Amino acid sequence: MRPSLSAAFAALAFCVGSMAAQPLFAQQPPEDLELLEEELPQVTIVKRGDDTITEFRLRGKLYMIQVTQPNGVSYYLVDREGQGQWVRDDIGNKLVVPTWVITTW
Repeated sequence: MRPSLSAAFAALAFCVGSMAAQPLFAQQPPEDLELLEEELPQVTIVKRGDDTITEFRLRGKLYMIQVTQPNGVSYYLVDREGQGQWVRDDIGNKLVVPTWVITTW
C-alpha cells in the first residue's frame, strides 16, 4: 500500500509543478480588440447654458441624449427607430410597483 500511495503523491506533485510553470492567461491581447473598440459607445459631454448634454453614439450614429438640468434632474431623448425622431424616455415612469394581495384579514 505504501509504495502506491507515495507514487500517487509523486505524480500529483509533478502535475502541480508543471502547471505552475505555465502562465494562467495568454500574454497577447485578443486579435479582435479593434472590433471590440468599435462596439463600445462613444460618450460626448457638452455644456449648453445651464444644462449638461451627454450624447451617446454607437458606430458614429447618435442614438441617445441625456439632458441634466441645473437642479440635477435628468431626462433622456431616445431615437428608437433610427429616423431622427427623438422621444422622451424617462426611466422613472417605467417603474411598476407590484400591488398583489397576499393576504387579507
